[in-house]
Amino acid sequence: MKTITTKQRILNATLTRILLGLVVCFIAFILAQQVTGKLLDLTVADKNYRNLIKGIISSAAVVLAYIYFFKKYEKRTITEFSSKGMAKYIITGVIVGVLLQSLTILVIILNGSFEIVSINPFSDMIIPFTVAFSVAIFEEILIRGIIFRIVEEKLGSYISLLITAIIFGALHLANPNSTLMSGLCVGIEAGFLMGTAYIYSRNLWFPIAIHFAWNFMQSGIFGAITSGNKKTSSLLTTKIAGSQLFTGGEFGPEGTIQAIIFCSLASIVLLILSGNKIISPHWRK
Repeated sequence: MKTITTKQRILNATLTRILLGLVVCFIAFILAQQVTGKLLDLTVADKNYRNLIKGIISSAAVVLAYIYFFKKYEKRTITEFSSKGMAKYIITGVIVGVLLQSLTILVIILNGSFEIVSINPFSDMIIPFTVAFSVAIFEEILIRGIIFRIVEEKLGSYISLLITAIIFGALHLANPNSTLMSGLCVGIEAGFLMGTAYIYSRNLWFPIAIHFAWNFMQSGIFGAITSGNKKTSSLLTTKIAGSQLFTGGEFGPEGTIQAIIFCSLASIVLLILSGNKIISPHWRK
């Protein structure tokens, strides 16, 4: 019988794997941002396009760091970034994200709280597009790829969903104009939705695509505030004013009742469709 040393126990511990994974991905992202930024500053390229290139390289660096680190550390094939079904899950995820955000905005429109001030050039979508895919990749790797996946191995899908939803909502409390209610909204709608998307697909492409499409439609197309942050340039310049229950106020549409309802329904559907992909806690196996 093989004896497991104290060092091996520590390295194989859930918390150790999570912390090391987070550190590696953070370092990869920060280094890529700094190095790419300094090199691009030497060029004459437009600032928006420099940020786009920096976002692409930084996101690729995090993905590659995740794949390399966990392939070596956990001695396994990284199936969560498999090319098998990649196109299907990205396309489906984008459709889901676009639909959910559009339904959320539709309620605001029907409530008479949405006004289009102007239609802007397509180039105005470059910044929100860059932010949307960079944030989606980075956050989904950290929350679903590392924390959710590793916690799920021990505590099962449902407990991991609850833990990561709380973490995701709590992280957004640090955003400008956030409240306990807005954090709760994000935790319920996005925390559970992205978690169930991962359970259903068993890859990160699906939750990344949903996350990207939701944020990009919100900030890049509809010109709404996203997670309390300052508005960026967008295809539509809009004015959203009215009941905070339906508009989200200064936090944006993510803090609305309809967003919770639509995303919760989508989460329930994904859980039902997941079937035997749901993992039980280790003590019930």
